[in-house]
Amino acid sequence: VQLVESGGGLVQPGGSLRLSCAHSGRTFSSYAMGWFRQAPGKEREVVTAINWSGGSTYYADSVKGRFTIDRDNAKNTVYLQMNSLKPEDTAVYYCAARVGTYSGTYYRDQYDYTYWGQGTQVTVSS
Repeated sequence: VQLVESGGGLVQPGGSLRLSCAHSGRTFSSYAMGWFRQAPGKEREVVTAINWSGGSTYYADSVKGRFTIDRDNAKNTVYLQMNSLKPEDTAVYYCAARVGTYSGTYYRDQYDYTYWGQGTQVTVSS
């Protein structure tokens, strides 16, 4: 499985970006997905996660109400819509995937994930 992120860039505070993560597998709909980020000098942290069906999601408190995760299983793609961006959102954003379970849960721990993208830089600055 390969994951390829796109959509990062430079944006002013208050602006928006939409990240995409394309999944190369033929069974994307069976994978739970997550977005993580890592700022310079900081550890990687979870941003948001979604279960295999898209019916269950998790958001870190720092992004709740501003970011939205969704998935299009027909396009093998998961998205991260980021609104009202702040300078503290500046980081490399990573997409992650793992095979989902029957329980249909999402996963918040980076160590639960099997596959990772290469990351895309998001810089929020005026």
